[in-house]
Amino acid sequence: MAKNETRRLAPSILADDEAAFNALQKITGYVPADPAYSIEAGQQKFDTSRASRAAEDQAEAALATARDVAARDEWAVHNWMLGVKDQVRAKFGKDSAEVQEIGLKRKSEYKSRRPKGIPKTT
Repeated sequence: MAKNETRRLAPSILADDEAAFNALQKITGYVPADPAYSIEAGQQKFDTSRASRAAEDQAEAALATARDVAARDEWAVHNWMLGVKDQVRAKFGKDSAEVQEIGLKRKSEYKSRRPKGIPKTT
């Protein structure tokens, strides 16, 4: 049996297993000593595996959709906050305490730029 049954199998191994099972179904007179290895038992295992993979695919699709919805909602909040910041600047002024309260720098906190071409005096 397998060494580490917690890791996923490569798709090529699964395809080989399915091809071998399809070939086994064509063999006439296959009656194993252990009924756990009968064609019917194998068919149930393949059906269960396909159902599990289908459920996984559906869960991945649901996760992708939820991720897209969350991103859309995050952007809606962010864009709303950008509008709020503009409204606060317009209503209270760029150098007001209200601007500072919402996490922005007041206009007086910025350093003024030196005009180009004027050397620094030291």
